[in-house]
Amino acid sequence: MPTLRSGLVIAGGYANKVRATVFAQLREDIKQGRIDNKSVAFHIAQLNRFLYTLFVERLKIDKGDVVRITINYEVTDGKIVWDFKSLKVEVFKRVPEVEVERVLNEIIPEAEKIMKAPIEYSVELLGSTVDGDLIYVVKVGNVESGVIEALQINEDLVYVKTGAVLDPEPAVIEKVKLPLEGLKLEELLKQKMPEIVSKAKYVTREEAEATIQYIRKRLQEVRPVEGVEKPEE
Repeated sequence: MPTLRSGLVIAGGYANKVRATVFAQLREDIKQGRIDNKSVAFHIAQLNRFLYTLFVERLKIDKGDVVRITINYEVTDGKIVWDFKSLKVEVFKRVPEVEVERVLNEIIPEAEKIMKAPIEYSVELLGSTVDGDLIYVVKVGNVESGVIEALQINEDLVYVKTGAVLDPEPAVIEKVKLPLEGLKLEELLKQKMPEIVSKAKYVTREEAEATIQYIRKRLQEVRPVEGVEKPEE
């Protein structure tokens, strides 16, 4: 049974480390057809969804805190099965070990439910670029996680030109078309964010942050939407 060992990693980078480690461990399995890249990515995303709930929502650790994750898993019928009974999580700052154990004992029985639950995103308009694109901040709960740049083509079609999110995994969004379905643009984006993110490309946190910074710089060229203040730099 393979074991995922993240080693010591800052909390802001655990998702990338988990993804890179598992793909490296399963390189031969992928080559030999026991599992494909898409399935590996899907099951890693589910584990990172669980870890996001643990670290961010429950333990509320800072992205600069150091963590270490260990968990056994099996590759069965083209899927990764995580052995949550073997899960060991260490937090090397601020959070007492007894608190980590308490929270783990609470949420491990709900692991499957947590991994399958969609992230609840919200979007808020930041402003409009000179050429008419709308830039929105993306939030997970009350925490800003990224930005997207979108354009309503006509009454039926919305085009998400670009964007990036940091949670639960860093990803860059490119060229997503969505039917408007009779909804207001902001309402549609909020409803469809899980779908939009599912089509994104997983990247390092640094790459996602660079994309966010680039999109936010577009606001320096804006004609602000009425009633929306330009964010401070």
